Amino acid sequence: MEEKDGILRAADQKINWYPGHMARARRKLAEQLSRVDVVVELCDARIPRASRNPDLSELTRGKKRLLVLNKADLAEEAVTRGWLAHFRAQGIDCMPFDSTKGRAKDVTARIERAASEIVARMAARGVKKTVRAMIVGVPNVGKSTFTNKVNGAAIARTGDRPGVTRSNQWVRVTPYLELLDTPGLLWPKLDDQADARALAFVGTINDQIMDQQMLAIRLLEYLLSAKPQAAMQRFKLADASLSGEALLEAACRGRGWLLPGGVMDTDRGAAVILDEFRGGKLGRLSLQTPPQTEKGET
Repeated sequence: MEEKDGILRAADQKINWYPGHMARARRKLAEQLSRVDVVVELCDARIPRASRNPDLSELTRGKKRLLVLNKADLAEEAVTRGWLAHFRAQGIDCMPFDSTKGRAKDVTARIERAASEIVARMAARGVKKTVRAMIVGVPNVGKSTFTNKVNGAAIARTGDRPGVTRSNQWVRVTPYLELLDTPGLLWPKLDDQADARALAFVGTINDQIMDQQMLAIRLLEYLLSAKPQAAMQRFKLADASLSGEALLEAACRGRGWLLPGGVMDTDRGAAVILDEFRGGKLGRLSLQTPPQTEKGET
């Protein structure tokens, strides 16, 4: 089994790292910006650096912005605190959000605070302003689930794979707050292979465009180095020194993912390994840590 060029070909534009609908989504996002007051950018708390689209800063220039580290319940708390401090040091308004237990009022309060200036200006004219916030981020970062959580009802369509949301969708949260759920937006070229692999691990890049078995192997290798006890217990591994195809087969043997005749069902094994990691079955795990400060602290 040979690894594809780069990150399992995930950063290769020839295999639709930046498919056609992304260009359309970018145009639609740009068209809607004049109608919104606040841009709420979601990134994945496990990979805050890799999951931020660098094009969004230029696209949303001039708009009030709020950065939400979504799925904070899947990331290590101390690492997330470090990322929040890092972003705040850059003057970025940011907050963590628990994808399962997050409170809508925490988010609405931050959006209203971000829009307070324009609300005050309109109030001075005798107008009760309806705040409109656009939810943006890379595919599968949880935008629709986040929108539904804030709304308190399942209005926006959700799914556990990238590309479920293909069009803009307005959701009225309160009489004076509306959210615009937008499709996930990638950028045309990804050069950093470590970031590409992190995006693939959490499911931002569609599994169908890469070698899923090799991705699962690389994830297992990472987990053995970062969280060996949890990985060995979860996948019933007896030898922490294994790597490559032998490691995937050992996980299949340990968990009983077998075909008739005792053949290892590596396709099933790869799919389950990725699903369990993405679902937090191995506990909280951050794949990226914030840059070091001048004092050497995160």
